[in-house]
Amino acid sequence: MSETLFAEVILPLPLPGTYTYRVPAEYCNVVKTGQRVVVQFGNKHLYAAVVRRLSNDVPKYTVKYILSVLDIDPIVTEQQMQLWEWIADYYMCRIGEVMAVALPSVFRLASESAIAIHPDFSGELGNLTDNELRIVNILSEHPVMKMADISRAIGIQKIMPIVNSMVERQIIMLDEDLQERYTPRKVTYLRLADIYRDEINCKQLFDKLEKSSYAKKQIYTLLKFMQLSDFGKQSILKKDMESNSSLNTLIKKGILVVESRVESRLEEYDDSNTISPDSIVLNSEQQAAYERLSATDGPDTMLLHGVTSSGKTEVYIKLIQDTLKAGKQVLFLLPEIALTAQIINRLRHYFGNKVGVYHSRFSVSQRAEVWTRTMHPDPKKRYQVLLGARSALFLPFINLGLVIVDEEHDSSFKQADPAPRYNGRDTALYLARLNGIRTILGSATPCVESYFNAKEGKYGLVEMKHRYGGLQLPEVLCVDMKEAHREKEVRGMFSNFLISHIETALKEKRQVILFQNRRGFSLHLECTDCHYIPQCEHCDVSLVYHKSTNSLRCHYCGYSIPVPEECPMCHSTHLAMHGIGTERIEEDLSIFFPNAKVARMDLDTTMQRNQYIELLDDFQEHRIDILVGTQMVTKGLDFNNVAVVGIVSADNLINFPDFRSFEHAFQQMTQVSGRAGRHGAQGKVIIQTYNPYHQAIRNVIDNDYAEMYRSQIQERRVFRYPPYYKLIYITLKHRDKETTDEAAQKIATKLQATFGNRVVGPVTPMVSRVRGLYIKNIMMRFERKEAIASAKKIIMKMADDLHKTKDLSSVQIIFNVDPA
Repeated sequence: MSETLFAEVILPLPLPGTYTYRVPAEYCNVVKTGQRVVVQFGNKHLYAAVVRRLSNDVPKYTVKYILSVLDIDPIVTEQQMQLWEWIADYYMCRIGEVMAVALPSVFRLASESAIAIHPDFSGELGNLTDNELRIVNILSEHPVMKMADISRAIGIQKIMPIVNSMVERQIIMLDEDLQERYTPRKVTYLRLADIYRDEINCKQLFDKLEKSSYAKKQIYTLLKFMQLSDFGKQSILKKDMESNSSLNTLIKKGILVVESRVESRLEEYDDSNTISPDSIVLNSEQQAAYERLSATDGPDTMLLHGVTSSGKTEVYIKLIQDTLKAGKQVLFLLPEIALTAQIINRLRHYFGNKVGVYHSRFSVSQRAEVWTRTMHPDPKKRYQVLLGARSALFLPFINLGLVIVDEEHDSSFKQADPAPRYNGRDTALYLARLNGIRTILGSATPCVESYFNAKEGKYGLVEMKHRYGGLQLPEVLCVDMKEAHREKEVRGMFSNFLISHIETALKEKRQVILFQNRRGFSLHLECTDCHYIPQCEHCDVSLVYHKSTNSLRCHYCGYSIPVPEECPMCHSTHLAMHGIGTERIEEDLSIFFPNAKVARMDLDTTMQRNQYIELLDDFQEHRIDILVGTQMVTKGLDFNNVAVVGIVSADNLINFPDFRSFEHAFQQMTQVSGRAGRHGAQGKVIIQTYNPYHQAIRNVIDNDYAEMYRSQIQERRVFRYPPYYKLIYITLKHRDKETTDEAAQKIATKLQATFGNRVVGPVTPMVSRVRGLYIKNIMMRFERKEAIASAKKIIMKMADDLHKTKDLSSVQIIFNVDPA
């Protein structure tokens, strides 16, 4: 007698906990934790759920059966599911939301509504409308069709009312068809049949074909094949041959053989070009850092604080080599996809095809292939080094031995939307803890919290204070724009001082990077007569002018309108542009330096896949003289010919209403400064500002991270901010302003009754409406050593109770733990 088995499964839905299903007898010896199974949830919908655990305990309620098992072997490991559970608990979300982000979309199957003729339909057509008759006729030829396909076939977009009517009358029925969207890539090849590889047999074949009056085209096709295949020694792609009747005849006769092969969708690297990491010669500072980081004693988390161009990557490569020798895998995290383009080439130079890349710019099938190769049972086919942005955390590692988080300070590691709103750096620390291994956090400008943990002894601290090869740090110069305007030494948004340094760099065949953290042409359009400023219809923000599309666009929701010819309020034609974006800088540079090749790197120019790679390659190969960009150009990029870096408007970075604004301003200015003079002569950095004596700017000029840290840590202690306090932001959103205000006040009152002065708000943010939703924010502070796991459960329970209140059930409640 077979045992009765029940499975707790995780559904890819924002639902609390797991759901229990009964395992059919035929699957009892097949189903395993970590496999995907097909389950019905609700009355109609099917989902691919992941088995969390199996049990013989009989539930006290009636459960449905698992319908099928999708995987032969588990595709999710036990440690991955433990990581999912930790993320759900720590970042206050549902485990199904974590699963939806963690699994490649091709593995997250959901059912699609399919339509078929109802088995009880009599076949009477007289009472059918024209559209119903067309549907029945189509289904008589194609017994099962997707609703979307039928909609296209009959040319009616709103098909649901027709379908519902036919379902009620039992003319058709709806079925749920689960679609498996990932299939291995198969490529068709042609090869010469084995018998004709013999020279004598091949000659006899041609003689036979020549005697036939019908075989002239076959001879021509066979000759072309022989030419492409090195006289039959190699297989060739079928698509390289013209598809015609003579080719089909050669295949039917068995002269040419068709083969289907499974091929990778991923780019393969020529391993013959790799060199041993032993060829890297570390200087004394690098060697000391390597020895400290590779020592088995000391904390499990190490902070590598090295100035820009100090050679941190070479130290990483040595540590990776040690890990691979021990037969273990390495996770190398970077904050931006653009950074992977450069570092992947450096790592593959030493480790070849052992290196895999994983990020959101890959196609869904490529991501699925990286996933399967990460957990491949054959070590020779398994990726040993996984490089990627924060989503690479979720890969199914078999034997993880080291985690490296480079540019650990970067706020891009924090997921904004949708849930889970996790921090990639902090989640990497927990992943390493699960595996009992070391994490290395690297940065020239560590985040204040990481440096605090190092100073407190929670992390180990390793410092590299000098650039590799004795190179000097760039000279940082500051331009007082108030004084420059007074002396009439400004052209457009550029000081004469910056322009002269750009001219000098271009004359010396060197390159220039200009940083402005605003994209678009100008920040807004304004009527000079009535001072009307075009606003977004869905958000409480002004529209940004983009000259490339001659439109005004919202950077929050994408709403766009053509540039008006006159003011819509007073009909004046006196419209002026205010503010400076990267697009405007690019255009003005082309006027000032007509012989220079100018390019722009921001969200608008890197939307398409591989555009950012092409831009970086062009700049590296000196096909671009001046690169203008947003914060994308500040991050860890290594160029060998940059002489000048210009920060066009430092005040935009400093004058931002956030407790981290000084820290972020220092980090971004120091990081972009580090792109200058990385090879050869000392570089120069020119900061344009109206506040040249601001503390953050003075710290950048002096390259004084320690002073920036001291000033910030004192302020945060006084004003109760991290690292002394943990923060949770609660955001409420709704289309009706009064409903938003009511919900925010109700939950804030409950929170204050339980948590007292830990609750701040509700308050209206600067941008009070986004995508048509009004916003209210509540901030909660908890002392650093305070255990807040129980507090989080209480807060989530209050949110669930609020949703049970009449008229407030549709209010969105968003939790953001440890906001960046």
